[in-house]
Amino acid sequence: MKQTIVIVSDAWEPQVNGVVRTLRSTIAELEAAGYQVVLITPQGKRVFSLPSYPEIKLSITGFGEIRQTLKRYPQAAVHIATEGTLGLMARAWCSFVRRPFTTSYHTQYPEYIAERLPVPLGLSYALLRWFHNGSARTLVATESMRAQLREHGFKNLVHWGRGVDTEQFKLPTALPDAQTPILVYMGRVAPEKNIKDFLELELPFAHRKWVIGDGPVKAALQGQFPEVTFFGYLHGEALSQQLAKADVFVFPSKTDTFGLVILEANACGLPVAAYPFAGPVDLILPGVNGELSHRLDKAVMRAMQIGKSQCRAYAQNFSWQKSSADFAKHMCFPCPVVEGQANVETAYK
Repeated sequence: MKQTIVIVSDAWEPQVNGVVRTLRSTIAELEAAGYQVVLITPQGKRVFSLPSYPEIKLSITGFGEIRQTLKRYPQAAVHIATEGTLGLMARAWCSFVRRPFTTSYHTQYPEYIAERLPVPLGLSYALLRWFHNGSARTLVATESMRAQLREHGFKNLVHWGRGVDTEQFKLPTALPDAQTPILVYMGRVAPEKNIKDFLELELPFAHRKWVIGDGPVKAALQGQFPEVTFFGYLHGEALSQQLAKADVFVFPSKTDTFGLVILEANACGLPVAAYPFAGPVDLILPGVNGELSHRLDKAVMRAMQIGKSQCRAYAQNFSWQKSSADFAKHMCFPCPVVEGQANVETAYK
């Protein structure tokens, strides 16, 4: 009989971000390994747009579905992937019936919220600490992120790495024609991504800058930096081949918990220039697949010297198969319900 994992996520398609790509890849590998995955997302529910970020939709319904699904699968592991409205509903129900669940920490919301609103970091961390410390385990992407969360009082932290699809993200099929080096950023075009640091870079050689992605500050940045080429969202082969035409991937974020795009850029042969913060410090080996510096221009200059083939070779060390096996290892599969117990609520009390 297949083991079942119920995954509850507020982040889902049509959103384009690392959380959705991670879950998509993980689910595909879990199903290939023989697990049954039941997914609860905002699709088909009444939603509202997150203020200042309209592409993110949060559900205002779904509690009934969560309750019925967890009753239908009493032996399933429950994983709450996000801290949004569905995540809160799932946490409330699991806590009420004393059903074990796991969570994952994908996003540094305290820093993201502080970027937009005058909310103290301590308050945001207190709420997230409450949310995650109720779980049996909280999955985090890097060791530096685990250490950071531990300092904020988070408990039961375990490592869950990521992978990269090296069949989709690959070296260019033809050498670029451009003689001028191209610097590229790929991801959400949002304030917390610190993209202006990239766009304001001044380097001692002629170069071009590309931005692949979309988000709430794209229009403003296009107006402020008309010399930069903004592609919007690209997908599949078009994405990987456009990315592979560049020379250096610039990752200016100081708040990402991982940086999946770092591995995707490496798989396309691009060295990565980044700040030495959580995420990049766990992924970038200076001189191997990128460079780290508090001076982004210096990181770019050094990254220019790194070959495409060794970046590609580094990315091939990360697979979604291994990542998904680690994910499954951390799940909490309940013991069989004792015969005679009338319902799932009493089974967990």
